Amino acid sequence: MVLYAALFNAHNSKTLRSQDRDCTIGEPQIIPRSAHNISRSNISSGALKVLYTLNKAGYEAFLVGGGVRDLLLGTTPKDFDVATNAHPEEIRKLFRNCRLIGRRFRLAHVRFGRDVVEVATFRGATSDADDEDHLKVNGRIVRDNVYGTLEEDAVRRDFSINCLYYNIADFSVVDFTGGMADLQSRILRLIGDPETRYREDPVRTLRALRFAAKLGFRIDPASEVPLARAAEDLAEISPARLFEEILKLFMEGSALKTFQLLRQYGVFELLFPETNACLNDEEADVARRMVERALENTDARIQEGKPVTPAFLFAALLWEPLRQDVEAMIARGMSPFQAYDLAGVDVIARQVEHVALPKRFSVITREIWEMQPRLQRQRGARVKQILSRTRFRAAYDFLLLRAEAGEPVAEAAQWWTRLQEGGEVEQSDVVETPKRGRRRRRRRNRRPAAQ
Repeated sequence: MVLYAALFNAHNSKTLRSQDRDCTIGEPQIIPRSAHNISRSNISSGALKVLYTLNKAGYEAFLVGGGVRDLLLGTTPKDFDVATNAHPEEIRKLFRNCRLIGRRFRLAHVRFGRDVVEVATFRGATSDADDEDHLKVNGRIVRDNVYGTLEEDAVRRDFSINCLYYNIADFSVVDFTGGMADLQSRILRLIGDPETRYREDPVRTLRALRFAAKLGFRIDPASEVPLARAAEDLAEISPARLFEEILKLFMEGSALKTFQLLRQYGVFELLFPETNACLNDEEADVARRMVERALENTDARIQEGKPVTPAFLFAALLWEPLRQDVEAMIARGMSPFQAYDLAGVDVIARQVEHVALPKRFSVITREIWEMQPRLQRQRGARVKQILSRTRFRAAYDFLLLRAEAGEPVAEAAQWWTRLQEGGEVEQSDVVETPKRGRRRRRRRNRRPAAQ
């Protein structure tokens, strides 16, 4: 991590001490270009164009949030966000490729090909006033379109390391909350009173754990103590929004570490209650390995630049509740194929009460599950049909995952592996060979129907 420590310390004599940090901020620390490592060559051309256009039009324009944090840490940002004193309608007038979105937060999205630069107007101070543009319910912000100053916007940011502003006017970094010091100390600290900030938006509990896992930071004790209790308010967040947060938790390259932290702080049980109950069983070693291996493989694929799908991830996370339901249904006399079909519907229906799973993914998740008993009955005339199915590869990978976790499916997994590694002749021999001793059924001649 490059933070130009010596130069920074020379310009940071007024940094707020940890015990002094609250919602009241004083003069910002201005860190000049010579004292930080952010280079415009590492900022996307789209973000630079937005910053320069706003600045040329007479508005304040700052790069802010995770993009600034990652640049200072010497890593490549996933995206770039801009904060400005221009209002959304004013932003839209400057960019033909702009679209305004959002109700809770009115934002401008400026598109450059596949890249989108998110532009937000400075947020104003919060209140409990019940008005058209600002609404708080039991301390939680449900609508927030009150605009303010740069200083007010800084107070509204969640973590100090995300409250660093790169000023395109002079290439300095503006620090209101001691974020630079926290970056150096690798500390994750909420701005203001932690309980109040968590209450404003319970999703901040998930963000705290995600950043801690992703960055390898430790959570400041004041922000850590109320985290588990505050996470209980996630029940008030819509399952659809929590699905989007799950993607961030598990599909950014630190899924396994995030899962461990979610379990450590008792948050995983709020998101996946049935899975968590299964994992708490003393004899759940195989189930735990199944989830951990799936998350470990997800991290590896992301690091290798390979695609990952939420459908496979949810298939693994919900596998143990499904497996237990299937066993119970088979014990009552249901066929394996019927049991997988019915249990898949039931497990997903119960899960989406907590975290949504859009149909475009849930259909694939169920197909992965439903192919498992077919893969375990590998020989016969249906092999060729199974190989041709769209979800065969995902179902096969899932079978391998089960074998790695210790389920008794290693023989079936090895058989399908050998089949795919063999040449066309070998595959044809396996697929086309009829079963011995099977009598050919004679076709009956039907009599014509009476007229």
